[in-house]
Order: sequence, then structure tokens, then C-alpha cells
Amino acid sequence: MNFEKISIKEDFIRLDSAMKLANLVSTGGHAKIVIQDGEVLVNGEICTMRGKKLYKGDKVEFDGQGFEIV
Repeated sequence: MNFEKISIKEDFIRLDSAMKLANLVSTGGHAKIVIQDGEVLVNGEICTMRGKKLYKGDKVEFDGQGFEIV
């Protein structure tokens, strides 16, 4: 899979916010649903915590698309 690079200035970004930033979902509500339904992988494992903190090097996959925090 080709991972888009998402650059952050802070130490971390929340999973739902990162998914919106990467244009994988259109709203925070949509992110909440797909995360809670177990459709999102963080570093290759299903993640159901929308508030999960992502740090540089973390990779997220959803619906055949993915991004990496840099």
C-alpha cells in the first residue's frame, strides 16, 4: 500500500482528526462510526479508539487507503 504522508507540528494527533486531515472521512462523525465499527487499522491492528493518539511513524489504513504520520 502507498501511504500518504501527513505532517504534524505537535507531538501527536488524534486518530479521528488525522483521518479528517487525510481526507479519508468527511466529518468527525463519520470517523467515529468507522473507527467504532473496527474498520480502521493503526500500525496493522484494528483500533476502535477514536481519541487514540498518533505519533510520528504511525500508519493508518481505512477503505484501501492509508497515511503515515511524519
